[in-house]
Amino acid sequence: MKRTLLLIGIILLTAGCTLAPPYMKPEAPVPGAWPEGEAYRKAEEGSTAPEVPCLPWRVFITDEKLVKVVEMALENNRDLRLAALNVERARALYRIQRSELFPAADVVGSGTRKRVPADLSDSGQARTSEQYSVDLGVFSWEIDFFGRIQSLKDRALEEYLATEEARRGAQILLISEVATAYLALAAERENLELAKSTLEAREASYGLIKKLYDYGLTSELDLRRAQTTVDGARADVARQVEAAAQGENALTLLAGSPVPEDLLPADLRSVSPPREIVPGLSSEVLLGRPDILAAEHQLKAANASIGAARAAFFPRISLTAAVGTASAELSGLFGSGSGTWLFQPGVILPIFDTRTWAAYDAARAEEKIVLTRYERAIQNAFREVADGLAVLGMVDDQVAAQRSLVEATAETYRLSSIRYEKGVDSYLGVLDAQRSLYVAQKALIAVRLKQLANRVRLYTALGGGT
Repeated sequence: MKRTLLLIGIILLTAGCTLAPPYMKPEAPVPGAWPEGEAYRKAEEGSTAPEVPCLPWRVFITDEKLVKVVEMALENNRDLRLAALNVERARALYRIQRSELFPAADVVGSGTRKRVPADLSDSGQARTSEQYSVDLGVFSWEIDFFGRIQSLKDRALEEYLATEEARRGAQILLISEVATAYLALAAERENLELAKSTLEAREASYGLIKKLYDYGLTSELDLRRAQTTVDGARADVARQVEAAAQGENALTLLAGSPVPEDLLPADLRSVSPPREIVPGLSSEVLLGRPDILAAEHQLKAANASIGAARAAFFPRISLTAAVGTASAELSGLFGSGSGTWLFQPGVILPIFDTRTWAAYDAARAEEKIVLTRYERAIQNAFREVADGLAVLGMVDDQVAAQRSLVEATAETYRLSSIRYEKGVDSYLGVLDAQRSLYVAQKALIAVRLKQLANRVRLYTALGGGT
């Protein structure tokens, strides 16, 4: 008994080793600080705004209606549900692989009854033989002396953790997409409101010119020009109705169910903007992004695969051990003197198998591939943040300039209308000012959408969304 316990202890202690190379975290292939220059001056100036890792999404998103829509999406979105199911599957696969480290005890029962003809019987007479047995034991358990199963278990663990990070990344991406789609729908509805008000103004202008034409106070050319503006406004209204409907459909798909009308935005002005954020001083914050953490876990999994490939060059030792009872009669199966036992170790020593070397080369190549993906993920993340910081640095100036342009164009339109009514200018000047005002107003909505949507993209790029 003491020898058995000693043997088990040696097996368990020895099985803890692994031939996987020590994991060394690669250096990030990006600068340690964010880009500098005129486009990034706002980020360089510093701010009292919180850094993204310390800012939950429910604090970042300040609009109560949008928060409720995001909560709907987190509960109902099918893509996020698939990501969660993938995590459950990866967790189960890890548990299966981990269980290979430990012996599995099974009970095996068997019974046979056969007739042996006379010419095959030792006694020269036909006979019927029976045999029954019940055994409890460990059957073909591989003792992990060289860490092959341990390495496979480590790989399964890292793949599970990578899947969990992928689920978290899917959640962050979903929050970002819902917020962006919500803002885009708000902008489309504001564009629709602008198109309708422009149509009303142009119809009123057309009605006035029609009266002047009826009294012979203006030319048919001015009347037809006014009509073209009305027709163009009607087409714009139709296009904006279509765009608003498609924007609502996109939001419904992300939310996973129809969004109640009372939660939809009336226009962009009615949406409470997301909070301002700062990226921090160092680009190391990117290493906390879910996609980068997932890539690193995949790198660790590839590292563990090398350990399993190395262990394949060494002997595999298996053990079968069982105790039980056997008898030639079923009634005597558990009788006195029917006990049996079995102790059967086995060793497989690879001598010549080119597949082993090929598997090792494949594991090393896979590690290099995953390392390249990891480095590329960091570079893509750095680029996304840098682009967001460039927009952050200049978009406020764009909004201010566009708002000033709208005010100047509106005044130009007002003066042109007065000059036309007094007969100083032709209607062509009014048309030009009217179109310029409409274009400037739409551009202002677009740049305001860009301002708000960039906050969401920058928040996501910096790894926010928990």
